[in-house]
Amino acid sequence: MLVQQHTIKKPVTMSGVGLHTGVQTIMTLKPAPENYGIRFKRVDMGGSPEIPADVDHVIDVSRGTTIGIGDARVHTVEHVLAAIVGLQVDNVIIELDNIEPPIADGSVKPFVEMLLEAGIQEQEAPKDYLIIDQTIRYQNEEKGVDLVALPTDDFRVTVLVDYNNPALGSQHTGLFNLEKEFVTEFAPARTFCFLHEVEILRDQGLIRGGNLDNAIVIVDRELSDEELGRLTTKLGISRSVILGNTGVLNERKLHYRNEPARHKLLDLIGDLALIGAPLKAQILAARPGHASNIEFARKIRKLYQQKKLVKKYQHEKKEGVIFDVNAIQRILPHRYPFLLVDKIIDFQLDERVVGVKNVTMNEPFFQGHFPGQPVMPGVLIVEAMAQAGGILLLNGHENPDNKLVFFMSINNVKFRRPVVPGDQLILDVEMLARRSKIVQIRGKAYVDGNLVAEGEFAAAIVDRLNGQEQTTSLPESSLQKSS
Repeated sequence: MLVQQHTIKKPVTMSGVGLHTGVQTIMTLKPAPENYGIRFKRVDMGGSPEIPADVDHVIDVSRGTTIGIGDARVHTVEHVLAAIVGLQVDNVIIELDNIEPPIADGSVKPFVEMLLEAGIQEQEAPKDYLIIDQTIRYQNEEKGVDLVALPTDDFRVTVLVDYNNPALGSQHTGLFNLEKEFVTEFAPARTFCFLHEVEILRDQGLIRGGNLDNAIVIVDRELSDEELGRLTTKLGISRSVILGNTGVLNERKLHYRNEPARHKLLDLIGDLALIGAPLKAQILAARPGHASNIEFARKIRKLYQQKKLVKKYQHEKKEGVIFDVNAIQRILPHRYPFLLVDKIIDFQLDERVVGVKNVTMNEPFFQGHFPGQPVMPGVLIVEAMAQAGGILLLNGHENPDNKLVFFMSINNVKFRRPVVPGDQLILDVEMLARRSKIVQIRGKAYVDGNLVAEGEFAAAIVDRLNGQEQTTSLPESSLQKSS
């Protein structure tokens, strides 16, 4: 796999009709600088808004993947994205003068040819690979969908499709080498649908640009000549149409025996481009579709954002440690004698964090709490849980250097046993809810596996202004203490 980032050497343009919207679109692919990523640009709109190609901007997955920001949106992005990923291009601007890229012949091949015509340009910055080091899984038992990402040192994809339909049957395919297989073995695979879906999709306002030149229609039911005539009229098809005996409308010849499965693999690659980073992983997919692909991509993107955060703050890798005390001080504003977390040993973005506080006799509060019988104040155990919770608030979107966190409420706090010098507090904090600047967390503190304290907290995230916190947005009656 390539090591450096890549873009294209020159702009290239194509025009055509969009599959679902039926609009005429001019699309231009342009070079982009390092670390720019893939972005769609609507040049027909005021200000030419740009939409980053990531799952955070996905707004619809009905028969295709649609991304948007504000009033700008782009339908059916998966085919052009698959071509970009398949050729391992990292940075590119996709300019559109309408709402949907051209469908061309329904495959990825025309976009691959555009990129090859433009030429691939190596850049100086290294690729930011997301290396999968743990199993990530998405399942939808109702639809029989199962998507898995497994650790490996390259990129491989295996797809199984089975629609419980005798017209298609079960098919599988696998891509094991992007450089050798993508262009010749997968890019020409065309999009497809079943005959029984065609009229339904058209009535739903979809496939307005679909025709027998840009899609394979699989015959899965008998139609009378009258029904076939009505269908062709609705689709605006003027030439004759036959059901034939091959299982494909008009007996169109397939590029591959398992062309539908290969196109599903292309769709999956295009949707996984929305993770926002090239993958080193083995992907196993049973019955994938756009909705499941995007949910799977969300899970993987969360891991990507988490790894970026860890890399940002933890400068030295340590076995069994996510953030050491130096990293914690880059994240939290607390300092001696009020920094009460020594390390973070587990961190799941927006879900859970586990911290450690080693309690020693050198703690300054033991001088007065209590002489002759040192006990850690319960309020400081609560504070330690809250500080661990402050690290849980990292999400990659905000710079913690510019933020402060304040308690708004503390509820259901219980202390089970004293904490004394020599104990090691394990601080297990989970996210309950997060909306805008208000978060709710639940914390539990353990010593030797025994619960010593627990509680629920609501907190507000506020901006620092010129080194001072901004508290005007907080209800004064509920502000109890700084965390």
